[in-house]
Amino acid sequence: MVAVPSRRPAGKPDYWILFVAVALTAIGLMAVYSASFAIGYWDFHDVNYFVTKQAISAAGGMVLLVFFWQVDYNFLRRFSPVIMLLSLTSLLVVLVPHVGVRSNGANRWISLGPLPPLEPSEFAKLAMVIYIAAWLAAKGDQVKQFSLGVVPFIMMVGLVAGLILLEPDMGTAIVIMLTTTTLFFVAGASLRHVLTLALAGVAGGALLIIFEGYRSSRLIAFLDPEKDPAGAGFHILQLLIALGSGGLGGLGLGASRQQFFYVPGAHTDGLF
Repeated sequence: MVAVPSRRPAGKPDYWILFVAVALTAIGLMAVYSASFAIGYWDFHDVNYFVTKQAISAAGGMVLLVFFWQVDYNFLRRFSPVIMLLSLTSLLVVLVPHVGVRSNGANRWISLGPLPPLEPSEFAKLAMVIYIAAWLAAKGDQVKQFSLGVVPFIMMVGLVAGLILLEPDMGTAIVIMLTTTTLFFVAGASLRHVLTLALAGVAGGALLIIFEGYRSSRLIAFLDPEKDPAGAGFHILQLLIALGSGGLGGLGLGASRQQFFYVPGAHTDGLF
């Protein structure tokens, strides 16, 4: 007979992590309001438009936090293939013309009628962590082997990252590859294999930047934004002006001048 391990008693929650998460959420809401009230009033005649949406999302996140707080993680392990299948399906659907929402040259969202658009790549981040963790736990020492560990790992991560690159969204693909490779290393993979994957990833990323015009132009603008101050370098220069005018302590909540339509996406990418 095979001995079935008894379920370990649940440990105490890490209240420090919970406190930090709640505090960062509250600070984030204040920052969103500070950076968004101008564009909210201009576009929607409501200074609270964006912070209200963010607060609703934060409340939903807190509900999910409390729910999963009570759930045994083995529940996620059992359903990890289903979670991964749903993630892959959504990543394929977003690429279908007239189904995926195209914005700023990328298909990254799925329209859900009156509901806010869904971004499958964000769900894929969590799905990959759950699935890869379950897969690594099942593999055990086999993760050290090339044929049973490295090859399947590359195929799984490569499939998800490839679909995200087709949107295109190189940033999210890099985040997923770095996260899953870290899990692979922590699970006991060979250091030689991990270093090989890292070098291959750097080489592949360099090729993607070189052979895709908009990526190389972004890199050039990052290195020297003053070469094209009214074009590719405009965003970076406006962010530098914002940082320079505020200094280390900033100008204060709501007092920034660059948020008044100088920084593109001041309430999103330019929030810091």
